[in-house]
Amino acid sequence: MNILKSRAISAALLNVALLNTASQAQVANKKSLNMDGARKVIAAAVSEANAKKTTGVIAVVDDGGNLMALERIDGTFAAGANISIGKARTALLFQKPTKVFEDVVNKGRTAMVALDGFTPLQGGVPISVDGQIVGAVGVSGAASAQQDEELAMAGARALESGPHAVTFFPGSDVKAAFAKGSVLFDRGETYMVHASRREQPGMAEIHTKDADIVYVLEGSATLVTGGTAVNAKPTAPDELRGDRIDGGEPRQLAKGDVIIVPAGVPHWFKEVSNPFLYYVVKAR
Repeated sequence: MNILKSRAISAALLNVALLNTASQAQVANKKSLNMDGARKVIAAAVSEANAKKTTGVIAVVDDGGNLMALERIDGTFAAGANISIGKARTALLFQKPTKVFEDVVNKGRTAMVALDGFTPLQGGVPISVDGQIVGAVGVSGAASAQQDEELAMAGARALESGPHAVTFFPGSDVKAAFAKGSVLFDRGETYMVHASRREQPGMAEIHTKDADIVYVLEGSATLVTGGTAVNAKPTAPDELRGDRIDGGEPRQLAKGDVIIVPAGVPHWFKEVSNPFLYYVVKAR
């Protein structure tokens, strides 16, 4: 009789343990942004604005896109509040810096602006803690779109702890990025990775702050570097485009080649095969 009771008790305890294990498997540990964290993000962004002697409105949202904190530096235009909130929510919902979407729209995908609650303007950055996105920060009203992003990045960095999480892209995602030519990685860091695609010659380009590290994946091209960009005009902060390059040094690029173009050096894809696929790491 005692043996039967002991077995029954053991079976009941085992069932309880299994139920507890099953319930734990259905609940994930998740980090969240609290008010202290939101204020820390705001303080870091304001400090960066003061260092740059600029204005701005800084908005912080949690992982649901809900506004947690907002600060408007004296002298910032009134509409900056709504714009900064929109940038923060867009960065959070799509888990990418909003500059990615501004670049996409500038390349012709204007239909994206019709998305509800979508603000494709540079200056929104996700906030990550230990590899988890816990919210986002948006800035509007600084001296330039680039400064909007720099202030947002300063705020997001305030909550960073330890090394950044490893980022992995499955081959299918990389293939899809090359099919349309798009940004593969941009988390508001000092570097970006582009899965670039060209089907025809481009304009002369000058990146005043970014060096281009190019690795040719497929096809061939004639790249002219140096010389003078003809009719060069600003197209975005720290970016100029021209009709062509006079002078300069032409090079033939083929599969497997690598070329590094320092910041400020004019370069021009004068001739390309169709398609010409290449990785670009932009380092600042």
